[in-house]
Amino acid sequence: MIDREVIKQITEIVGRENAVEDRETRICYAYDATNIHHLPDLVVFPRTPQQISGILKLANEHRFPVVPRGAGTGFTGGTIPVEGGVVLVLTKMNKILKIDQDNLLAIVEPGVVTYDLQQEVEKIGLFYPPDPASLKSSTLGGNVAECAGGPRAVKYGVTKDYVLGLEAVLPTGEIISTGVQTVKSVVGYDLTKLMVGSEGTLGVITKIILRLIPLPKAKRTMLVIFPSIESAATSVSQIISSRIIPTTLEFMDNATIRCVEDYLHMGLPVEAGALLIIEVDGAPEALTGEVEEIHKICQANLAMEIKVAKDNQEAEDLWKARRAVSSAVVKLNPTKINEDVTVPRSKVADILRRAEAISKKYGLIIVNFGHAGDGNIHVNVLIDKRKPGEVEKAHAAVKEIFQSALDLGGTLSGEHGIGITKAPYLPLELGDMGVQVMKRIKKAFDPNNILNPGKIFPDAVKTTTH
Repeated sequence: MIDREVIKQITEIVGRENAVEDRETRICYAYDATNIHHLPDLVVFPRTPQQISGILKLANEHRFPVVPRGAGTGFTGGTIPVEGGVVLVLTKMNKILKIDQDNLLAIVEPGVVTYDLQQEVEKIGLFYPPDPASLKSSTLGGNVAECAGGPRAVKYGVTKDYVLGLEAVLPTGEIISTGVQTVKSVVGYDLTKLMVGSEGTLGVITKIILRLIPLPKAKRTMLVIFPSIESAATSVSQIISSRIIPTTLEFMDNATIRCVEDYLHMGLPVEAGALLIIEVDGAPEALTGEVEEIHKICQANLAMEIKVAKDNQEAEDLWKARRAVSSAVVKLNPTKINEDVTVPRSKVADILRRAEAISKKYGLIIVNFGHAGDGNIHVNVLIDKRKPGEVEKAHAAVKEIFQSALDLGGTLSGEHGIGITKAPYLPLELGDMGVQVMKRIKKAFDPNNILNPGKIFPDAVKTTTH
């Protein structure tokens, strides 16, 4: 517990209205999308880097943990206060400070909602591509901390590809600026890239410089139904090898299709092995040829049905299936363990076959969907925690899925990060020395282990229970 005198000092730094102790508020900030709960001692809503600096200096003096938090949409427990302390909620730092049309960049505070920035820049013909599924609620600070991805990553990359620079408060309270507002810079270590994806363990992000690009003039959207996983996966590989890079190439397996059809009743064929939602963008005159080429590839791979949206409304209708997945699958079982693994594009069918075999081995429902264009598959294990042994079987299945991804030349996470739920598996990918090097970096930035403790490293994690 934080000493009463220290709480008084924090309140003096941020103002009484921005330091909240009541239990109801603390419960609201005790969990994220994993639904793992740990109650903080205090919830603070800072408005300036100087306030954050003051709190972190107090934290080092009195040795209490501080956990930065955005909207709490993460899937690995990265913002859960596993050791109590202060949750630092950055949603009141939510200004778009600058949109620079001449230099194609935006400067924002961490609490800006991703979708809100996208809407603002698109009004003037610019484009910020990263699009995590939570984009209408997740904040840019959280996106940077997790290096968020999304469906458009296959063509445009992920958050780190758009972060030019940062302002951040170090765990010891100093305020630093990293990166530049220029296209090029090779001055010293790239501290910006080190901060991006560090999951709130190396600094509290207070300002972000983002690269923008011109808004594509047109887009075309297709939904393609396939008889098997193999035919869909082969189509993905052939589309990419034909030198067409779609904006999105989204995948759903049979179990997911059945869930969505039961949920929406939109006429999806429940006997289908898989479906792809494919979107291309660019110059209007180029898109007709790309759509025709994709159509030919899918037909050659025995596509059962190909729908091409005629306008934006039809495109939105085609996307309904993908957007309904999270709501649909939980109807099968009350607890969803949502993991993401990434494999080389050519191995998508292999990881899906292995997931199916693991599902049968443990007698568990596993549904798969995600970003086939970049090999990032969301593997969802659906369980009922009330059934004896179900949680243990789920964790065993997840470990086998992770190992399968690594065996195929993949990675434990394409966009969710490590947090606490994936921390036990970190050495599987990095090895003991890789983990040790990361620990040394953490120690250099945060000698007293103040900032977001209990995350990423296996021996630091207090719980992995979903």
